[in-house]
Amino acid sequence: MASTTRERLITTAFDLFEAQGFDATTVDQITTAAGVGRTTFFRTFRTKEDVLFPHHDEVLAKVGARLETAAPATRAVALHEAARIVLDHYIAEGEVARRRYRLTSSVPALREREISSVERYRRLFSLHVTRWLEGEPDGALRAELTATAVITAHNHVLRRWLRGATTDLLQDFDRAMPFALRTLTSETGGHTVVVVSSAPSVEGVVADVRRALEGQSCG
Repeated sequence: MASTTRERLITTAFDLFEAQGFDATTVDQITTAAGVGRTTFFRTFRTKEDVLFPHHDEVLAKVGARLETAAPATRAVALHEAARIVLDHYIAEGEVARRRYRLTSSVPALREREISSVERYRRLFSLHVTRWLEGEPDGALRAELTATAVITAHNHVLRRWLRGATTDLLQDFDRAMPFALRTLTSETGGHTVVVVSSAPSVEGVVADVRRALEGQSCG
């Protein structure tokens, strides 16, 4: 049960959006069903769309604050934890997040609003990483690639969770982020890691390494 006027407006709006469609639902219908006046609604939200994205600015500020604390040796950790702030917000929302996903997937105007929100996150990450890598080889390019990769990895695992394709959201996120952070460093040389499950002979190790290197040359 909604404990505040804000929460009551959000729950009521979602119910009406799902029952009769986003475009067909008016602010007056939301306020009447929630038992509040129009003035209360517009003190709480600027527009009907804002009911669906009520905490965006707040979460964005938290992400920026976390990135501000990064030291040169902890940049990867800062990016990981900053993206996790957004993920934790969706987890805390639970079914509300899934209801929003269904609505944004079916209403073009809401989908555009969501895309715009995602772009604000990407620009925020890019701003910080660009500053971190200023003066480094290909720093500006790597910053753009890193920011885009972080957002892509985050959204990939989040969408799978929202669709019910996975229940291990945090595990999926931790597995995806190292891929996104590869361009953060200036290392360009490739590395091949050969993992063996037992202790073979020297000849066996040499053969494994040769096969791995030959496989690398096929890319």
